[in-house]
Amino acid sequence: MNVGNQALEAMPAETMGNYLGDSSFWLGSFQNWQSECLSVFAIIFLSIYLHEIRSPQSRTVDASHVETGE
Repeated sequence: MNVGNQALEAMPAETMGNYLGDSSFWLGSFQNWQSECLSVFAIIFLSIYLHEIRSPQSRTVDASHVETGE
């Protein structure tokens, strides 16, 4: 129940301990954290992958210096 409804129904405000102990708080926090990490990892992976595909310096990992000229 949100704070506005609690005030209208003359219910006492929820304490911080009750709010932090509520399972819906932790479920929402975990889902938010999970989606943020997934999006950050996707951006990092795609930026590295797409950069390497189009890079003129791209080479196979096991290529020797003689083959690559470096």
